[in-house]
This record gives sequence, C-alpha cells and structure tokens, in this order.
Amino acid sequence: MAFNELPFEKPINELKKMINEMRSAADAELPSGKAKIARLEKKLSALIESTYKNLSAWDIVMISRHPQRPYAMDYINNIGDNFIELHGDRGFKDDTALIGGLLEVGGIKLMVIGQEKGRGTDEKIYRNFGMAHPEGYRKALRLMKMAEKFKLPVLCLIDTSGAYPGLGAEERGQAEAIARNLREMSVLRTPSVSIVIGEGGSGGALGIGVTDRILMLQYSTYSVISPEGCASILFRDASKAETSAKSLKLTSSDLIHFGIIDRIIEEPIGGAHNNPHEIFASVKSALIEELGALMKLPPNILTKKRFNKFRKMGVYNE
Repeated sequence: MAFNELPFEKPINELKKMINEMRSAADAELPSGKAKIARLEKKLSALIESTYKNLSAWDIVMISRHPQRPYAMDYINNIGDNFIELHGDRGFKDDTALIGGLLEVGGIKLMVIGQEKGRGTDEKIYRNFGMAHPEGYRKALRLMKMAEKFKLPVLCLIDTSGAYPGLGAEERGQAEAIARNLREMSVLRTPSVSIVIGEGGSGGALGIGVTDRILMLQYSTYSVISPEGCASILFRDASKAETSAKSLKLTSSDLIHFGIIDRIIEEPIGGAHNNPHEIFASVKSALIEELGALMKLPPNILTKKRFNKFRKMGVYNE
C-alpha cells in the first residue's frame, strides 16, 4: 500500500499506475496506444465516481483523518487576510492546540477560532494533536467575548478527536471549561458559524460548536465519541470500530438528515486534500453567504433562534 493510501483507494491507485506506465510506453503516441489510454481513463473516472458514491461510514472516518487534509491554519491562511493571532486564557497559559485571532474574509472582519492538529512529529507534539486543554477552551471563550464586545462575528473551525483527557487537564477543570463554553455560546450576542473540517469528536468539538449555523465538509465526521472509543465501551473491543462508525451516524449526510447540522459543503472527488484550492474557495463562499444572512439579524433574534435550534435536537416520538 502506498504511503497515505486508504484501503478503498487501492484499486484506483493501481489503475492510475497502469495509465502512467502506458503513457511512458513506446507506443503511447500511436493511435492504438492513445485509444488504450483513453479507455483506461474512462474506466478510472467511472471507478472513482462509483467508489466515492458508495463510501461506508468507516471510509469517511479515514478520509476525515487523512494526514494531508487541510487543517485550521490552512483555511485561515487561504480564505482570509490580515490574520492577527491572539494568545492565552489570562489564567494559566496559551494552549497551542487551539488557535484564534482576528481575520478578514471577503471584507467581513471576524474572530476565528480553530483546533489545529499540526503536521510532522514536532508540530503535532507542539499542537498536542489538536486536543485542547481547559485553557484552550477558556482562551476560545475569551476571544468570543471580545468578538461580542466589538460586534464581530465568530468562526469556529472544528477538527479534533476530542478534548485532551490527561490528568493535568482534568485537575484544571476540563469538563467545567467545556460546559461554560456551551452555556456562554448559547447566549452570545453576535453571529457565529462553525465548520467541521475534519474530525468533530465529543465534547472537545462541541466546546466551540454551539453556533447559529453548523456546517460540515462532505467527508468530515461529527460524533459524541470516536468509533474506537464506542467499540471499546460497547463491545470491549476497539477493533470493532468499523461497526461502531456505522451505528454512530457520524457522517454529514446522516447529521443533516437528523437536523444536527445546517449545511454540507461538497468536497472535491477524493477529499479536500486532493484539491485544497477548490475546498478553500467553497468554504469561503459558504461562510460569506451564511454570515451575510446572520449579520442582518438583531442579537435578541439570534440568541432566540440559536436556543430553539439546539432545543429541537434529540426530540423523538415513541
């Protein structure tokens, strides 16, 4: 298997390799060679389309975790201008797993907050693999309150397997920090949009996810627990994660059906990492559209609609 190749991509990559070999062959420029290549390219297009139309929940989990997938800083650097990073929770320290600051997107000045996983071993350790400590959530809340004070909309980029579960984080009030964010975000008197760009895991994601509009990239996931965690609890066997992924209903198509999210942003075939510039343009366009509508609403209407939105979640009939 090639580096970073997902299991379901193997037939696609084998066909791509065959086409590349044929292009290097001696008869590649002959009519017969061109005809063979054209037939294989047609077959490749059909295979890609068929594969990505029939992805399982576990396939989508793997795409959402792809190491080449754009991360929060990639979106910040490519959808906006004049980013000014703001640091610290004013209580303990700066949490590098959660970044935030001022950004301008399409002429709209806003506060952006994002979970950053980092690339390469050193940066991943520096970013704690995108798993924020309580001071990260307190920093996020400080920036949201600043945005409210200066009447700036808030953008949250969600991409974490969950909040950091270490002893120190628990001692410093991880649960309380997330719970406070849920409460304060529900009454924040400024427009807010969250976008799940990769993994949306557990309370770690929800801690910056109580917003007026919740958007998801097509191949991202959003769930109360990771498939591995769910399998460990329900089946006492983490290897049954694939079964758990299907049961959790964590894909964008599942969640829009249940009314948990508001909009799906389509990704390029093969995922956002296959054409980052296309997904940056799509995210920017969707964000400007959503904020344009929200910024027309007065604060009391915003908070009322946000409250009603979350109150309706989980309603069922017996």
